[in-house]
Order: sequence, then structure tokens, then C-alpha cells
Amino acid sequence: MSGHSKWSTIKRKKGALDAKRGKLFGKLAKEVTVAARLGGGDASGNPRLRAAIAAARAENMPNDNISRAIKRGEGGAGGANFEELTLEGYGPAGVALMVESLTDNKNRTVSDVRHLITKYGGSLGEPGCVAWMFDKKGVIVFDREGMEEEQLMEAALECGADDLQSDESQFEVLTDPVKFFEVKEALEAKGFKPLLAELQMHPKTTVAIEEEKAAQQVLKLVEMLEDHDDVNDVFANFDIPDELLEALM
Repeated sequence: MSGHSKWSTIKRKKGALDAKRGKLFGKLAKEVTVAARLGGGDASGNPRLRAAIAAARAENMPNDNISRAIKRGEGGAGGANFEELTLEGYGPAGVALMVESLTDNKNRTVSDVRHLITKYGGSLGEPGCVAWMFDKKGVIVFDREGMEEEQLMEAALECGADDLQSDESQFEVLTDPVKFFEVKEALEAKGFKPLLAELQMHPKTTVAIEEEKAAQQVLKLVEMLEDHDDVNDVFANFDIPDELLEALM
């Protein structure tokens, strides 16, 4: 079970993003625009655009904003100068980090990300230094309370999922990225309502962090990276106990 997914769901439950809604919408719109530019504006034939729209709707981004972002991408404007950049490194306590960004200035982004990682006791690495620790997966998270693991496992496998992982608070259904939407929609049709559903770089193994100071440093670093204008997603392989995670959020 990825501690990163637990952190994401707790953050959403507590509305930690509300104060940054405008910035978040800007990032989501940028991803929608670039996805439409690269693969066309028809979401049914463009998996990346479909994922970007789903992420935007999950954050209650207005449909008008999404439509405008798609049109910008189809017209070739508003996203043409952005380049994809993935940076890798290590954070506090040896936590592996993958930082995915869309940027119009790679030098600025690399410099800013390096500064943040170094500030919080980590180091930026070379391409590929931690990528081998992660797999691209569809991740669908469910609250454990009131749900039978065997029932969810059976339904998930019937719907084409690869695996189900669990801890004391939640279940995580893992899928092939290609089957992600198919599995998510099939589970929803069976009455299973997810807390979180997104494509992630999912860690093969996790780093357990039980000391409060180290946990604070890791969470603060991830938060600062996610808050950067150029950064779309941050994936990490930390695993912090639920009680400590709740206390620090």
C-alpha cells in the first residue's frame, strides 16, 4: 500500500486544497490543453485527455473551463510552448521522488525543484535513478470502513483489475493504465464508490517513516513541490502510519 495514496485521500477529505483552488485549476487546465494538443480533442480516443478531464472534474473544475482548455489545445495555442519534464531524486529518509511537470522553461524548473529538494534534506538525481522503483498504474482507492475485502477483491478481478492492496484504513485497487477507466466505471456500476481514482507512478516498495520530524519534512517537501506552478504531479514511496499522517495534516 502506497503511503502517498493515503496522504492524497486524507488531504482531500480535509479540504487542504480549497485555499489553492485557483492555482489548482490553472494546472489542471494546462494538462487538459497539452493533452488535447498532443492527442486531439476527442477524449474517447485520447486516454491522456480523458484522464486529465477526469482529474479536473474530480476537483469540481467547471465544465466551461475544461471546454476552453480543450479548444486552446485543438487550436495549437496556450499549450504549444510547454514541454514535459520528469525529475527524479531522493527526499528526507531516503524517500524516492518522481516530479512530473509541464514547463516553458526547463532550466527554471530544474533549478527550482533542485532548490526545494535540497532545502528539505534531499538531492536531485540523474534520469532513471528512481524510475525503476515505480510502475505506471491505475489506482482506485476505497474506504475500508463498511466494506468487505473479499467482496471488493472478487468484483475488482471480475472487472479486470490486476491486484488489491490494503491496510488498516483503505483498499487500493491496481489496474493496467489502459484498463483504468474501464475498471473504475465497472466498479462504480457495481456500487463501489472510490475516494480517489487516478493514474499514478505506483511504488514497488515503500519506505516506512515513523519518526515525526522525518514525516514532517517529507510531507512539507511534497506539498511545496506540488505547489510549484510548473509541477503537475509528485509521486513518492513513503509510508507513514495513519495516526501520524492524520496528526500532521
